[in-house]
Amino acid sequence: MTPTGLHRREVLSLLGTTACTIAASAHASAPAGALSPSPADPHHRLVFDSPAREWIEALPVGNGRLGAMMHGLLDGERLSLNEDTLWSGQPSVGGAAADGLLEQMRDLIFAGDYPGADRLARRMQGHFSEAYLPLADLHVDLDQAGPARAIRRTLDLREATAGVEIDRDGGIERRTLFVSAPAQLVVFRIEREGAARFGASVRLDCQLRSSIRAVSPRRLVLAGKAPTVCEPDYRNVPDPVRYSDRAGYGMAFAAIAEIDTDGSVRKGEGALRVENAGWLEIRLAAATGYRGPHVLPDLDPGAVEALAAAPLRRARGKPHTRLLADHRRDHRALYERSALALGGGDTARRHDGLPTDARRAADPGDPALAALLYNYGRYLLIASSRPGTRPANLQGIWNAQLRAPWSCNYTTNINVPMNYWMAETANLADCHRPLVDFAEALARNGGDTARDYYRMPGWCLHHNTDLWAMSNPVGAGEGDPNWANWPMGAPWIAQHLWEHYRFSGDLAFLRDRAWPVMRGAAEFCVGWLVRDPASGQLTTAPSISPENLFVTADGRTAAISAGCTMDIAMIRELFGNCIAAAAVLGEDAAFAKVLRNLSEELPPYRIGRHGQLQEWSVDFAEQDPGHRTVSHLYPIFPGGDITPRRSPRLAAAAARSLDRREAHGGSSTGWSRAWATAIRARLGDGKACGEALERFLADHVARSLLGTHPFHPHPVFQIDANLGIAAAIAECLVQSHEDRIELFPALPPRWREGAVKGLRTRHGATVDLEWTPAGATVLLHARRGGTVTVGLPPSLRPSSGAAVAQVDLRVGRDRTARLALIAV
Repeated sequence: MTPTGLHRREVLSLLGTTACTIAASAHASAPAGALSPSPADPHHRLVFDSPAREWIEALPVGNGRLGAMMHGLLDGERLSLNEDTLWSGQPSVGGAAADGLLEQMRDLIFAGDYPGADRLARRMQGHFSEAYLPLADLHVDLDQAGPARAIRRTLDLREATAGVEIDRDGGIERRTLFVSAPAQLVVFRIEREGAARFGASVRLDCQLRSSIRAVSPRRLVLAGKAPTVCEPDYRNVPDPVRYSDRAGYGMAFAAIAEIDTDGSVRKGEGALRVENAGWLEIRLAAATGYRGPHVLPDLDPGAVEALAAAPLRRARGKPHTRLLADHRRDHRALYERSALALGGGDTARRHDGLPTDARRAADPGDPALAALLYNYGRYLLIASSRPGTRPANLQGIWNAQLRAPWSCNYTTNINVPMNYWMAETANLADCHRPLVDFAEALARNGGDTARDYYRMPGWCLHHNTDLWAMSNPVGAGEGDPNWANWPMGAPWIAQHLWEHYRFSGDLAFLRDRAWPVMRGAAEFCVGWLVRDPASGQLTTAPSISPENLFVTADGRTAAISAGCTMDIAMIRELFGNCIAAAAVLGEDAAFAKVLRNLSEELPPYRIGRHGQLQEWSVDFAEQDPGHRTVSHLYPIFPGGDITPRRSPRLAAAAARSLDRREAHGGSSTGWSRAWATAIRARLGDGKACGEALERFLADHVARSLLGTHPFHPHPVFQIDANLGIAAAIAECLVQSHEDRIELFPALPPRWREGAVKGLRTRHGATVDLEWTPAGATVLLHARRGGTVTVGLPPSLRPSSGAAVAQVDLRVGRDRTARLALIAV
């Protein structure tokens, strides 16, 4: 059954027949003197008809390690470049600032002196994280470019290429940019059709301490050293960016640009001059002295420059077409694992050819835009997180500022986990691996922090971390405890390792990599639990609901109390996951018994006076009823402890909590709107999901569709919004956090027809769906055998007539089970 409102080409591509040849032929046959036709691809292509007005409107490309933003300027091109290991600093020890203070803090908490506990917390803070830094800008300044009659900028998600076409008096100018993972190169090409040839200056500039030299008529070399300290942008301190001459205190880095052209080239002062060219190609490589999170980055500049030169040497002699073909093949191997197309009447046809920002302005609730968000989120994760790279940070791998918002670091109380919520579901487990690798480094440093700060076993992680896997509480004695002192990052990171196992069933991974990290996080939580002397119940103290404040009985505000809902939810989940892992592995039975006994003593979830799920163990008033975080709703999503089917009363209380937050202005950032949408999906509220997605597109993205935070005085990019909303969209279609697979659990009303492929479940199955108002077709592809229950919405039933289906995943020689559904 083919959804009538979708282009047949889009449906065929979801089923494995790509439309790339159509796009290629359209480009090849474009008449001279006009922009080439824009193929109808509303779910996999961003299109704009003007240059980027600022960095956040540029188009992102990346290979997990190297990133570039293409601006599409009329008088030339600016490429903003990044390398994922270029950070300030070096490995460091957070110190033992909290030694001996934990018991004092607990005494204050249990005496009800919460503001006093906040004051003491500042004495337990260590240094701030280091900062992710911009590499350079590559400029191609065109001579006498001539007036432009029209411009089109495109980002092709299937091809992972950014392009610019400009219709000038002298002909058509075309620019193409991609970042190749196989070649480890940034590749930029500009060419002119028609008689007009061009001249250009090619130059690099850098905000860091560096030098730029033209070493030959075809090579520019940037060499520099990163600062040893880069203070957060919100700290008003003298000399916030500090350099050191000591080897390894601040890393060396290098970028090398090589050009090829059919014109002539000569060296200038730190630049290259190109004359009489019909085409120009620039290949750029980069490297740093980073050698791992626990080792000084003390490679000397010559060695770093040699590392940067190696990819260029390997690619020498390979034509542009070969590099592009290898890049496309590599990208598609990940991108085409999953895809979503959504219709709803003639939406897609009506918006054919419109720029993306015009589509958004015309109808932010357009289902095709929701599908574009899902596919864009997958694209951004592929571009910023590949095996062997660092995890995606607050901006993925793209950053143009020396002191970027929040240091462009890793914020563990929501942002880093949100970046990876959709990795397994969207069939990008490979892209999850950088976080898995990072977890092991965090556990190593976190063990030192647990011991030195708290005299605890296991490992812990606080609010921020960085390239060096720092784990101490940040703040330097001046941070607000509601974020700086939050100590529960380890359980959240450990959840990702268990999820990776649940989706893959990889026992070797569970035994050798996940279990040691999970066990260490659980050991810390065992030590962290303490008995409330008044009630005798187990609780956590100090306990912080991240970034939020409550009002005490005497009208003061505070952050620290005991037994916040998020703490209890994450510890209950971690203990349960460890008990299950120990059973699967057949080991650590004694430790599992300890966890089981402690789990039985954890306090229950509580419902407060407004009918809401309580955020704190005491039904405090919120200092900000519309706060952006909803940490107490963790057991709904990303956890799965509370569900409408299993615990309807608590699910209703969670919905009430979210309603109250949003009634007071909550979900005010891109990432918080994404989290709220995922929670609505888990609660089975498709109408609310559709409304939230429309709000997300209307209020929480830049013109480029990059997610935003309403930072003063100007919104800033945060990639967790894009990656989190993709996870929420997947949750609308398929869920598997209970003991069954739920199909269409929260379908927005306007998603009347569509097709999705490649959604993975925790039961080892991959799901393809195709639906219209008349019914749906479901394909379940088994990775491991067994029988699974498939839950359906009330509007659908199997053609056999049952409301719930039992599906044998061993059905068929190809281990594919087919389920036909009809509308009720």
